[in-house]
Amino acid sequence: MARVHEEQKMTIIIDATGLILGRMGTYVAKQALLGEEVVILNSEKAIITGKQDMLIAKYKVRQQRRALKLPAFTLMPDRFVKRAIRGMLPRGNFSEGGRGRQAFARIKCYIGVPSEFEGKKAETLEGASSINLKTSNYMTIGHLVKLLKGKA
Repeated sequence: MARVHEEQKMTIIIDATGLILGRMGTYVAKQALLGEEVVILNSEKAIITGKQDMLIAKYKVRQQRRALKLPAFTLMPDRFVKRAIRGMLPRGNFSEGGRGRQAFARIKCYIGVPSEFEGKKAETLEGASSINLKTSNYMTIGHLVKLLKGKA
């Protein structure tokens, strides 16, 4: 595991390349709730399972919510991943600075690898790897965002 000790704070660095978003998200949410700082690199290379046309249809509907001034999602891969993880954190007192909000603040997502993390060892999660998928129906977050006319 790639853990960096900085001022007695643990930082977990995860390379999201080929990791299933939901499985990676549950691990990240749990670690953030335990007080760990979590950094996710290559957010655009995480994968989401499902048929491509179904995924696009699902997120197009969510895009339309934006016109109604309802909470929507972003079209940046790093924010897309962070928003998915936010849904896995406790809701109680989230708006009042409670446990969920503090955990959410400890999660950082990046597109690619920033210069400050180059050369540092990033871990990959065996349980979240796409290698053991029994289906070929999946796409990367970066590709999904591109198809939804976002930046990737």
